[in-house]
Amino acid sequence: MATHPPYVPRAGRIPADAALHQRRARNRRSEFAIWWREIDRVLLTLVLMLMAIGAAAVAASSPASARRLSTAAVKLNDLHFFYLHIRFQVVGLIAMFAASALPREMARRLGILLGFAMLIGLMLVPVIGSNINGAKRWLNLGMSLQPSEFLKPAYAIGLAWILSWRVRDPNLPVVPITTGLMVLICALLMLQPDFGSAVLFAGVWFVLVLMSGIDVKRILGMGAGGVAAVVATYVFYDNARHRIDAFIGGGSQFDQVDLAQRTLLAGGWTGSGLWLGTRKLGLPEAHTDYIFSVIGEEFGLLVCAVIVVLYLAIVLRVLLRLLDEEDLFTTLAAAGLIAQLGGQAFINVLVNLQLFPSKGMTLPLISYGGSSTIALCLGVGFLLAITRRNPFIERERFKLRALGKTQARTRK
Repeated sequence: MATHPPYVPRAGRIPADAALHQRRARNRRSEFAIWWREIDRVLLTLVLMLMAIGAAAVAASSPASARRLSTAAVKLNDLHFFYLHIRFQVVGLIAMFAASALPREMARRLGILLGFAMLIGLMLVPVIGSNINGAKRWLNLGMSLQPSEFLKPAYAIGLAWILSWRVRDPNLPVVPITTGLMVLICALLMLQPDFGSAVLFAGVWFVLVLMSGIDVKRILGMGAGGVAAVVATYVFYDNARHRIDAFIGGGSQFDQVDLAQRTLLAGGWTGSGLWLGTRKLGLPEAHTDYIFSVIGEEFGLLVCAVIVVLYLAIVLRVLLRLLDEEDLFTTLAAAGLIAQLGGQAFINVLVNLQLFPSKGMTLPLISYGGSSTIALCLGVGFLLAITRRNPFIERERFKLRALGKTQARTRK
């Protein structure tokens, strides 16, 4: 039987498989080049700096929490929470970069679908949720999942999408729709109880509704409604009333907020050094809610000031990038996402300084967490995707004032 010589391609020709492989490689390089050109690299750098500080801070606080949670039967390694946090950060970074590579429309659709799924999860929490430390906030689905954390970035995108309908039809009742959604979510959060997250969701709603171009009378009405809601919460919600009373009346030296402030100031300007702090050992939730105080003791108040500056820089960077944005959805979604991140950081820092009632809220991108770390990274990824832009295209500045004038003419 005759044998055929092996195929040898002519000089200058490439086999079909190799050519396809090269085209795919070029496409991947081209997509990465486009992503790198359009992404906000300054914002990405600031976020990665905070996450690096967070890894060091969790390493510093892990021994305190590990020893507190160790028992005679089970002794946790001093770096137990640090090792877990690094894993969560890796997953979070993957989610961040994957979300940031999405086109704006795809990011919007994914955010809306995620919000719908997490809203259903939030409804299931009171029924089948896991109770940890007196709060029922988690679903056990083979792994612990906190729906409210993943709902946060999706909520900002969903509100922005609904409010942006006014561009097409100013008569649509977008404010009542978003108000009903906010009230539903806050009511579900109060059942857990999670008063801090309810305040954050309401704050994001207020910022976006305010930016959407409503008139002054409605703003005053919302302000009065907010005051009434706070008073009603104080009267009928025991958890919030006890925290507010402790804050106003001043606590004892054994209160966790007072312990946090003492820990924060114990290191002075330069800190006692990594793993040399002692006050953190008596601090509850040292790796989550009060990690800012651990940073103050071991790394010093100067590092705490750097962290505050980084948060302010992130907020300012996003707002400056929105100055020449012409799309209402993009403006509102980015503003909502950054208000959420900045508001959570602001509240956590004030709690550690004993300037705000305790809220049980983590320091974003720094505190230890599974759902919170991954969800925050996903939110940053959505923010990077939504604010992507071609640097060679000139943009006209979007003016919310013009939208308000259009609505006024429509009403007349």
